[in-house]
Amino acid sequence: MSGLVEQVAHALARRGWFMATAESCTGGMIAARCTDRAGSSAWFERGFITYSNEAKTELLGVPAQAIAQHGAVSAAVAQAMAEGALQRSRAQVAVAVTGIAGPGGAVPGKPVGTVWLGWAVRNPERGDGGAGTQRLQLSGDRAAVRLATVQAALEKVLELAAT
Repeated sequence: MSGLVEQVAHALARRGWFMATAESCTGGMIAARCTDRAGSSAWFERGFITYSNEAKTELLGVPAQAIAQHGAVSAAVAQAMAEGALQRSRAQVAVAVTGIAGPGGAVPGKPVGTVWLGWAVRNPERGDGGAGTQRLQLSGDRAAVRLATVQAALEKVLELAAT
């Protein structure tokens, strides 16, 4: 995964962008992978670990109603997490993850391995931004789900920074 982090670093640095993370199921693993790389302060701005629903609301401004209505593992919450991270940072791109890594926690319609990836972009070059979500259905044990989530998040940041 260090090669992927290297690509993310170069893409962000080339644009003069910073990234922020908002993590639930990965517990800071995305930020850790980024900051494992020397010189990451040139492109990594901050990370939010919002494991509890209260943290999502207090630190990122995720509406409690969105959590109550859709659940913490949902497109609405992933989107709100990413937008909250972007608004509460100097970053130009934010990525958020919320999911069920297992082995417990599954609910009807949301089996273990369900992860929502959210992102938000502030593009000063064009004077606009963008946002989106993607549902992932990952397999394997807790460690495998978390690692695959980190990879998917970094791949999304690379895609966003490269466009």
